[in-house]
Amino acid sequence: MIALKEWAVVCKALEEGRQTILLRKGGIMEYREGFELKHDKFLLFPTFEHQSKDSIKQDYYEKFDELILENNTAKEYVDLSLFGNVIDVKEIKDKDILKKLYTYHIWNERYVDFRMNYNPTKPMSVLFLRIYKIKEPVKVNIKKEWAGCKSWINMDGDISSTMINKSFKQLHDENLLKPVVDDLTFNRLVNEINGVIK
Repeated sequence: MIALKEWAVVCKALEEGRQTILLRKGGIMEYREGFELKHDKFLLFPTFEHQSKDSIKQDYYEKFDELILENNTAKEYVDLSLFGNVIDVKEIKDKDILKKLYTYHIWNERYVDFRMNYNPTKPMSVLFLRIYKIKEPVKVNIKKEWAGCKSWINMDGDISSTMINKSFKQLHDENLLKPVVDDLTFNRLVNEINGVIK
């Protein structure tokens, strides 16, 4: 099974329904190609690498501090409790459009500008995500090779076979996944964001 690495504080925002999009440019190891959506269904792997309080909005500082307190020791494992399903992807090169998405995520304007200016020939990928809570979170021992600025981690052989052997439809049908926001709210947000991007 595949996991997408994302800041722990952003994973918390996705879990709480505070945001339903991700803005991706790709990490240092992906500089030449930029971010590539290799998978449309994946676990979310919360990471503290490069996570910065200075990069998020003030209304999410408290959540940031809570996560730091909860993870104040070097853990050898990570709990995977979120599953993402990409509904759509838009590529944006216009900074003005990105500014209009400001209310739909927790990053501050300075950080979004910084990410947009990184690898400037590549567009910003806006991923529309339907996020699900996993009924029984999966505890995974962290491997050294997962460190660094990379987006995707192949976790085959590292997580519960019950997760690996089931398709997204099976997981959903067996009520092992629960959407973090209801259908009505999610569809409204997708329509609003599409209206901004047009």
